[in-house]
Amino acid sequence: MQRDLEIRDEVRAALADGAPVVALESTIIAHGMPYPQNVETARRVEAIVRAGDAVPATIAILDGRLKVGLSASELEQFGENGQAIRKVSTRDLPYVVARREHGATTVASTMRIAAMAGIATFATGGIGGVHRGAERSFDISADMTEFSQSDVAVVTAGAKAILDLALTLETLETLGVPVIGFGTDELPAFYSRHSGHPVPLRCDNAREVAAVMRAKWRMGLKGGVVVANPIPVKAEIPAQEISPVIEAAVRKAAQQNIQGKNLTPFLLAEIAGVTGGRSLAANIALVENNARVAAEIAGAFAEAGR
Repeated sequence: MQRDLEIRDEVRAALADGAPVVALESTIIAHGMPYPQNVETARRVEAIVRAGDAVPATIAILDGRLKVGLSASELEQFGENGQAIRKVSTRDLPYVVARREHGATTVASTMRIAAMAGIATFATGGIGGVHRGAERSFDISADMTEFSQSDVAVVTAGAKAILDLALTLETLETLGVPVIGFGTDELPAFYSRHSGHPVPLRCDNAREVAAVMRAKWRMGLKGGVVVANPIPVKAEIPAQEISPVIEAAVRKAAQQNIQGKNLTPFLLAEIAGVTGGRSLAANIALVENNARVAAEIAGAFAEAGR
């Protein structure tokens, strides 16, 4: 494993000292936003993690190396090349490593690489889950199974609103994954603070979340933790406003037979176009908010281990 893993010196030193580290994914840079907004957002998110007294570790694959922490020039290169970089889930890791390619890591592959490096906290936008119509397509994100395997707490604004949220919660329950509402009793729906779906667990501060993480892994209960953190009120697009837009985008994707890994980018682009960029602004706001909370949790988790 160490042969393929390249941990940036700053991150390695923090891990060796037991200091807080927050993993960050790279698909959101390469495929989630246009250049240069993607790089600006990535740098701002890293700065937010640092402001929270944690070390950011943006994860990506460069020339077949699993990079845990990117330099400023690597981040720029990644953002500029964007769509040309392969989107890499866990199943794709050996292929991309063997061929020495670049790869943008999804939630699933970021979790796996973070776990390899010994990073326990990860901030993202929204996790993947069970797609609408999955009873016919069997389209279920690899994020679901990764949560049953990698010991990483993921701070997320819920599952992406384009998904079947009820089935996503049911799948996480089946896999034995704790879903914790961070200051909420309801699963956030990415752009919206409310989904109508209750979460089974609630924590109101970072120390409570860190205690759950410690207890879970101390008992040998393998796998991740979902920390569902609602989008800030000012950035929210209410469910009643965004839902018709999502429904229309889903219908358009079905009409054009867009499936698999191409579906989510298509839907997000459609939604951004219809909302005049409001959905992109909401996406940025929720990622930044998740980074703040993740830094707090990473700090509390590190403190509990001392």
